[in-house]
Amino acid sequence: MARPRRIVLVRHGESTGNVDDSVYEREPDHALALTERGRRQAEATGERLRERFGGERVSVYVSPYRRTHETLRSFHLDPELIRVREEPRLREQDWGNWQDRDEVRLQKAYRDAYGHFFYRFAQGESGADVYDRVGGFLESLFRSFEDPDHPPNVLIVTHGLAMRLFCMRWFHWTVAEFESLSNPGNGEVRMLVLGDDGKYTLDRPFDRWRDPEPYGITG
Repeated sequence: MARPRRIVLVRHGESTGNVDDSVYEREPDHALALTERGRRQAEATGERLRERFGGERVSVYVSPYRRTHETLRSFHLDPELIRVREEPRLREQDWGNWQDRDEVRLQKAYRDAYGHFFYRFAQGESGADVYDRVGGFLESLFRSFEDPDHPPNVLIVTHGLAMRLFCMRWFHWTVAEFESLSNPGNGEVRMLVLGDDGKYTLDRPFDRWRDPEPYGITG
């Protein structure tokens, strides 16, 4: 099994929805573009990624949303060194289709009270639903490692919630640990690095907004 030396998770750059939530009433979530600031964030992240990867090959997976594709293009990776697959299981949490701003704000308040992992948006998904599809993607990713010629780097361009849930599934974090973590910022990177012991470690933790509150000894 040719496990990659690095698995790099990147959140998309700032989108129009990150600065004006009324845009969801006029445009579907998947069609929202990067702002100019978001493009600069992505370009800065791309510069660091190119330095990190050097001349090594990279297997790239990208969410099917416009803002993630625009983020990936802004990295300016060498097309001769990358293979890119669009991966729908890495999409943003579904909050329903056309969204009423006030209704979504109310549901977000309910989610904060109920719990981000278990609360399901009306006509949308819960964090647990996203966890399940991210877990399915991970199974496919592991199977790809069976290719003896697998690139030494994996790059995943996705969304903040998916990044946290990917790590939750990989490192077997509890729901209480997940609930304590904040989303990474736009354009932020987290990297799983393969050690000499054959295990992956996270290069830096996610910020915490509170201490975990477990129900039992697993916490």
